[in-house]
Parts: sequence; structure tokens; C-alpha cells
Amino acid sequence: MPMTIPRNVIPPTPPPWRPQPPEYPWPPAYPGTPDRPPNQPAPAQPTRGWTDRGEWPGRLYERLLAQRIVMAHGWLDNEAATRLCAQLLTLDAESSAPIRLELQSIDAELDAALSVMGVLDALRVSVSAYVAGRIRGPAVGLLGLADHRYGYPSAVFVLSEPRLQFDGTVAQVTAHEEQARRMLGELASRLAAVTGRDVEQIRSDMEGQRMLTVDEAIDYGLIEGRAEPRRPARTGL
Repeated sequence: MPMTIPRNVIPPTPPPWRPQPPEYPWPPAYPGTPDRPPNQPAPAQPTRGWTDRGEWPGRLYERLLAQRIVMAHGWLDNEAATRLCAQLLTLDAESSAPIRLELQSIDAELDAALSVMGVLDALRVSVSAYVAGRIRGPAVGLLGLADHRYGYPSAVFVLSEPRLQFDGTVAQVTAHEEQARRMLGELASRLAAVTGRDVEQIRSDMEGQRMLTVDEAIDYGLIEGRAEPRRPARTGL
């Protein structure tokens, strides 16, 4: 007959499970070499790369600066203008070789653009500017201060007035508006001198947000021509 366990009797608890030793020794046996004792794991191989993702732009820009190439892109505010001026002045002090200024899809605050324009006007070395993407607003003034000006095939040039906002009393807003008019007039005058057109035409085109392709910018006098390859393209290996 099968054995029955009374209800008031608790069955014995099974002993705790214990892991069995591995079938093979760990770490694996290693006889050792003159440069590594027995059973010591092999050293990790070094990896090449930047551990900090924020590190690569700085190194890339350093390599560009070593080739006397300065790149400006995005929104040019006063802080970005200060860095750009510092790079230009550093290259100007290091050598008399020309500087290549890359303007990539850039717009700018009016006062920031005029600050960089003042530095470009004071440089001793020659500056060649190359435009890619869309350049608009006061950033076009940076292009106008370069000794040589070129556009990549995809470049678009937008002559437009900057958007300005002022806060304060009526007297303060009036003073800011008057200062902005003078600064905008200076920008139009510099572009007129570069293109050989009247200041009034420049102001009118800026008010109408005139857009120019590369060929139209050449006819307008804003650039000299299309950007040419720096070296012949390789046809084969």
C-alpha cells in the first residue's frame, strides 16, 4: 500500500543546492612565457578612437587650422564670432600664407557679422572664401570682405535684412533702431563696393530677400566663380 503522510507532519526540507565545480579549470592553464607569468590573462589590446564624442570636432578643426582652413557654419552670434576672429588672427600672426575660409550654411547676427568683417578687413594675409549651402543675412558680409570669393555648385545666396528685437523704453528702442540702421547701412555699403552696384539697389534687394544661385551670384558680382577642385580627380587605382 502507498505510504501516506499525516497532515500535521511537515516533510523535511531538501538540502540547499550547491554548484558543482566546473569541468575544466578556470582560468585555463597557461604555461607562461618570459614576459607573462603562468595563468595570467593576456593584456587587452589597445583600441584606436576617441572616447569622448565631444572631442572629435576639436581635433578635426585643429587639423583644418594646421592647413590654414577656417570653417564657419550655423548661427554666428557674438560668442561664435569671437572664436572665428581668434582663429583668423592666430593664422594671420603665424604666417603670411593665405587663409581659406569655408562658409557652410551660415546666418549671423548683425553686430557679430560686422565684428568679423572688421577683423577680415585688418588681416595682412589674403583670404579666399568658399560658400556651401545657404548663406543669408549679414553673413553675406563675411563673403564680401574676402579677397577671393567662390561658391560650390549647391550654394544659395540670400540678400536679406536681419531680424532685430529691442526691449526697453521708447528712447532706448529708438536708439537701438538708429544704431541698427547705421550698421545695416555699413553692411550695404561694403557689399556695394564689392559688387559694383548702388547702395540703394543693395538695400532694395535686401528688403526683398533676393535669392541668387551660383551663376546669378557671379553675374551680381558677389562671387568670382565656381569652386574648382583642389587637385585632379583620381580616375583609377
